[in-house]
Amino acid sequence: MKNKFTILIIILGMILLTACGKAGDEKSSTPEANQSPQDAPSGQEFNIGILPAESAIPIIIAKENGYFEEAGVKVNIKAFASPGDRNVAVQAKELDAAIGDVMTGASFVDRGIPMKITSDIAEDFKILSSPASGITTMEGLSGKRISLVPNFILEYIMDQFAKENEFTYEIVEIPSFAGRTEALMSNQIDGVVYTEPQAGMLVKQGAHLLGSSKDAGIKGGTLLFTEDMVANRSGDIKAFYHGYNKAVDYMNETDVKEYSDILTKYQFPESISDYLSGMYGDFQHAGIIEKDQFDNIIQWTKEKGQISKVYSYEELTDFTYIQ
Repeated sequence: MKNKFTILIIILGMILLTACGKAGDEKSSTPEANQSPQDAPSGQEFNIGILPAESAIPIIIAKENGYFEEAGVKVNIKAFASPGDRNVAVQAKELDAAIGDVMTGASFVDRGIPMKITSDIAEDFKILSSPASGITTMEGLSGKRISLVPNFILEYIMDQFAKENEFTYEIVEIPSFAGRTEALMSNQIDGVVYTEPQAGMLVKQGAHLLGSSKDAGIKGGTLLFTEDMVANRSGDIKAFYHGYNKAVDYMNETDVKEYSDILTKYQFPESISDYLSGMYGDFQHAGIIEKDQFDNIIQWTKEKGQISKVYSYEELTDFTYIQ
């Protein structure tokens, strides 16, 4: 009887050990268990700079809907009215990340402010002509006065269209969005390059749509993170993109009227709902900038004298956080 009892104890012990082993295996297979300390979110807040453009919407939704918090990352959004204001904040080390473009990232690095391009952004830049200009084709802008922000993605896009259609144009610098809008709609200038949603709103008011960066396959907008974030807080960046992509899914499944009011808190116009309701296609998860696109932009940036050398794809990009 004693031997039978001993055998029973041994069998029960083996069953318990097997069960514990399986539980241990299951536990180790969860993302949290497999994360190294660097891969886990730090619990510290980081600041990201945005502009009132289509590219900022997933970030805003992820913040307002709590998707960043669910992913374990603390994100503080700082809204800027212009790329210049954003650049000042980056230089003052007030931002850990920002919406930008390839040439901006290269220019920062060239000036001793190391940053990495970690993904593309949702973007569609439009070429518009003034209502009374009579210009309805891209070729009609030959020799005309066009307002844009020099040295950024807007000028690059305009240059690509001008090169393809074999014409030159004159840049008119008007610092504020309101000033450029007034100049276009009152026919003081012939054309502008605008991002969405502003471009779509101007078309509804009578401006002529001549070209689209999305339709032309031009992509140069990016999300940028500082070298310190990349080196020491990779878990925060990965968690950020988890929240970002969840926001994209939400936007594709939800009527814009349910979240458009949120956007006005971040310098978006009141009429943003009307524009987004008429958008074609879905918002996309964060993706990469293709190497050939990157190389073309870097070469253009060097030719414009904005950087002192031609930077390689490997030097400025790191897309591992979205894989």
